[in-house]
Amino acid sequence: MTSTVTDGTALSDAELDDLRETVRSVCADAGGTAAVRRLPEQSPGIDAKLWDTLGGQVGLAALGLPEAAGGIGGLAEIAAVCEELGRTLTPVPLLSSTVLAGQVLAGCGTAERALEELAEGKVHALAVAAPDGVWRPDAVPVAVTWRGGVPLLDGTAPFVLDGADAEALVVAAAGVDGLDLFLTDPSEPGVTVRRVPTLDLSRGQAVVSFSGARARPLTAGGEGADIVSRALDVALVALAAEQLGGAQAALDMTVAHVRDRTQFGRAIGGFQAIKHTCADMLLQVEAARSAVVRAVRAADSSESLAEAAAVAQAWCGEAFVFVAAECVQLHGGMGFTWEHDAHLYFRRAQSDAVLLGGAAHHRERLAGLLGW
Repeated sequence: MTSTVTDGTALSDAELDDLRETVRSVCADAGGTAAVRRLPEQSPGIDAKLWDTLGGQVGLAALGLPEAAGGIGGLAEIAAVCEELGRTLTPVPLLSSTVLAGQVLAGCGTAERALEELAEGKVHALAVAAPDGVWRPDAVPVAVTWRGGVPLLDGTAPFVLDGADAEALVVAAAGVDGLDLFLTDPSEPGVTVRRVPTLDLSRGQAVVSFSGARARPLTAGGEGADIVSRALDVALVALAAEQLGGAQAALDMTVAHVRDRTQFGRAIGGFQAIKHTCADMLLQVEAARSAVVRAVRAADSSESLAEAAAVAQAWCGEAFVFVAAECVQLHGGMGFTWEHDAHLYFRRAQSDAVLLGGAAHHRERLAGLLGW
C-alpha cells in the first residue's frame, strides 16, 4: 500500500498563497457563479473548459497525489483550493475526481498509469455509496464475480459524483473475499450511466448500472474497505473546506447587502435584529474555519484524521446550511428570485449537508471512534 495525502511535493506558505490567488483569479475570470448558470439547469455537470484551465494548466488535478504520479501538495493544499472553489461554487470535478477517486487510486498502489492520467486532468468518478448515500462497507450495491480469471461487475451504484462526465470509473464491489476496488470505462459493454436531476445546480450526480461489465482489479483479498475509508476522511475535510468557502461568500454577500439596503431612512444593517443575525452567521463561519484548520493539521500530526474529519463535516455542513438560509432571508424578496445568487448557495449547502453523510451520521461515527 502507498500512503495518501502526504506524498505530493509540499508547497511553501508563499506558494500556497500564490495558489489561492491563482485559483481565485481564474474563477473570477470565468465569471464566478456565472459558470454555474451556464450549465444546463436540469442536468448540471462540469465546465470542461474551466477544468482544462484549473485542472491542467494550474495543476489542481494533481493535488494530493503521489509525487511519482506528478502530484503536488497534500491536505493543506487541497483544503485551500476547495475553500476558493466553494466561494464561487465552481463546477469542476476536484472533489469527485482528484480527491475521492484520486485518493482511492493512490491508496491501492497498483494504479500508476491511472494516477498519471488523473493528474493530467482525466476525470475519474468513484462509485462506493450505499443506496442511502452513506459509505458502509457492508452495504455496497455492486458485486463482483470472476469468470475465466476476469472480474465482472453487477449492480447499481447511486449518487456517483460527476459520474456522467467521467472518463473512468473506480468501483467498490463485494466478492467472496470481501470488498475490493476495480477500474472500468463508462463505455465498457454492460455499463450504463444515467445523469440524474439534483438540487445543487453546480454539481452533477449519476446512477451507474453494471451488468456483467468487465473491470480491472485494483486490490485483492478484501483490501478495498480500508482504502475507501481513508480516502473518505480526506474527502470530508475537502468538502468541509468547500462549505467554509461557500459560507464565507454567503456571509460577505449578506453583509454587503444589509450595509447598502436602506429602509425607514437608514441601512437595514443598523437594526439590532439584523446585527444579531449577522453576528450569528459570523460565529458559524469562524467555528467552521477552526474545524477545517484542525482537520488539516491532523493529517500531519499524531491526531486522528478520522476524528478531526468527522468533527469538521458535522460542524461545517450545518454551518453552511444556516448561513445560506439566513443569506436568503436577509436579502428579502430578491433573495428568493432566480436571478440572485442566494439560492445557488442555499442549494449547494443543502446538497453538501448530506453528500458524504449528514451531520448526525458523522456525530455517531465520531462517538464510535472515541469509544462512546
